Amino acid sequence: MKQKDILIRNASIVNEGKRFTGYVLISGEKIIAVGEGEKELPGVCEVIEADGMLLLPGVIDCHVHFREPGVTHKADLSSESRAAVAGGVTSFFEMPNTQPQTVTLALLEQKMALAAEKSLANYSFFLGASNDNIDEIVNADPHTICGVKVFFGASTGNMLVDNLFTLEEIFKRSAVPVAAHCEDESIIRTNSEAMRLKYGDEVPVEMHPVIRNAEACFRSSDLAVSLARKYNTRLHITHLSTAAELKLLDADLPLAQKRITSEVCTHYLWFSEQDYTRLGTKLKVNPAIKSEADKNALLQGLLDNSIDIIATDHAPHLAEEKDNTYFKAPSGTPLVQHSLPAMLQLVKEGKMELETMVEKMCHAPAICYNIEKRGFIRQGYYADLVLVDPHHKFTVEKNNIFYKCGWSVFEGTTFDARVERTFVNGHLVFDKGAINDTFKGLRLTFDRK
Repeated sequence: MKQKDILIRNASIVNEGKRFTGYVLISGEKIIAVGEGEKELPGVCEVIEADGMLLLPGVIDCHVHFREPGVTHKADLSSESRAAVAGGVTSFFEMPNTQPQTVTLALLEQKMALAAEKSLANYSFFLGASNDNIDEIVNADPHTICGVKVFFGASTGNMLVDNLFTLEEIFKRSAVPVAAHCEDESIIRTNSEAMRLKYGDEVPVEMHPVIRNAEACFRSSDLAVSLARKYNTRLHITHLSTAAELKLLDADLPLAQKRITSEVCTHYLWFSEQDYTRLGTKLKVNPAIKSEADKNALLQGLLDNSIDIIATDHAPHLAEEKDNTYFKAPSGTPLVQHSLPAMLQLVKEGKMELETMVEKMCHAPAICYNIEKRGFIRQGYYADLVLVDPHHKFTVEKNNIFYKCGWSVFEGTTFDARVERTFVNGHLVFDKGAINDTFKGLRLTFDRK
C-alpha cells in the first residue's frame, strides 16, 4: 500500500545558499514540490507543521567506520546507522578497514548486501587499496562505488600502501576518486621510538600530536597532491588536521571543477591539543588533533573554500579499549550522531554562516563525489531531509547516545539545537527520539562519465 504524500510546511528552509519560509511536498521517495510561502493541501496527504524549524538537506557523511563485518562488538551497520539518522545524517560512505579488509570487489558487494538488510541510512563503501590489488581498483564501477581508499600511513590494520610503483599505478589508473589518508609512516615511527625511549610504556596522550605531527601530515599530503597533479587523478584528501596542508589546496576553483578536494572533520574544528588533559585517550584520533592555531586555520580554510567538506571519521571503540595506555589505546572516536549539533553550535557562536554549514555538510559531498539526486532540496531529488529545532537545548548523556559503544567525547556538552525529525527516501525514520526501522536506506549511485 502506497504511503500518503507528506507536506512539510511553515519550515525555515536552508538550501543552495538561501534561507526562506516555505514547504516541501514528498511523494514516495522523492520531493515533488518546493516553494516559498503557504501550500494548499494537495488532496490526501500527511501534514507536518514545522512551526518555523530549520529544514535542511540530509547530511552526507563521506567518512565513517561502522565496523561491520568483523568488529561488531564495537559497532555495526544497524546501530551506527540509527545513530546517524538520530544526528540528521541520511547517507554515509564507509571505510574498508573492517575484518576482512574490503580489498576486493566481491567483499565490497558483501558489505553492500549487509547494508541493504540493516542500514537505515543510504550507503556506499570504499574499496581499500593494498600493495597488490590494482586489478580490483581498475575494475571498480564508477557508477556504483564511491571511491578507493589509500592509507599513506598505517593508521588502521595492514592497509599501508608503501610501494611507490603501486601508488603511481593507482593514481594513474583508478576510474573512481582516490580518497587518501595522509601521514608519513617513517616520521611517525621515528617519533614513536623517541617517545618510547623517553617515557617507556607510559607515553602521555598529550604527545600524540608530537608523534603524529604536522610534518608527517604535510609530507604525505604533498606526495599525494604531486601524484594527483602528475596523473590528473581525482584526489580527495581526508581529515585534514594542519594549517600547513592548506597551502597545497586551491581555493579559487568552483568545487565541481576541482580535481583535488579535501575534508575536515568535526573534532578538528571543535577540539585542540589543550583538550587531551581533560579527555585523555578518548580524544586519540589519527591524524592527531593539533594546536589551537591549526584548529582556527582549518575553520578559515572552510570559509575560504580551500577545504570542501565537513565529515566525521566516526570511529567507535569500546570505552574499556580506549581506557588504556597510549600505545595500546586504539585511535578513533564516535561522532556521527553529534556532528550536526556541534556544527550548528559553531553557527550559533558566529564562527560560520548556516548556509555555509549546509554547503559543506550536504551539498559539497554530493558535488564532490557526483552522487545522483542527493544533497539538495530540489524537485525530483530523493527526500533526504532533516528538521532541526534551533531553540531546543539538549545535553549529551549516556541515555540519549545511540552509538553501540555507548559513549561520546561530547558527554556533558549542551547544544542549543536538536535534530527533531529525519527523513530518508521520503520515510520518517527518526521522530523526536524514536526510531522507525521499518524502512532501509538505498545504495548510493554516482553520475560519472
